[in-house]
Amino acid sequence: MNDKIKVLVIEDEELLLEAIARKLSNDGLEPITCTGASQAFDYLKSLPETPDVIWLDYYLKDTNGLEFMKLLMKDPRWSQIPVVVVSNSASEEKRKAMLALGVKKYLLKAEYRLEEIIKIIKEIVTGKKV
Repeated sequence: MNDKIKVLVIEDEELLLEAIARKLSNDGLEPITCTGASQAFDYLKSLPETPDVIWLDYYLKDTNGLEFMKLLMKDPRWSQIPVVVVSNSASEEKRKAMLALGVKKYLLKAEYRLEEIIKIIKEIVTGKKV
């Protein structure tokens, strides 16, 4: 049985996606990588179990975070998965809308290092300070 925290990372910048996946793996987490929302939903539909958390870039080539969250919340199997948005932009209006849809955290990429984001993700999943 695998007890690693499974992180579904949805990021359309491939180099950044690779760096995130490598860092998650090095920190003992299991990354599941997707470059868009449609790929992520295909993956979620095919999984025997859901990921422990979703790392979501707000702007994707095939949708945005708001639309992604609306689709995610429609399915009871997925609506309980904690979501952390990691984005380059965060107007107060956008942040409030995402939090209202159930996002646990809305983080600006420029304000956090990968290590800090991973720490936040671990704390959300385990419910304990890391």
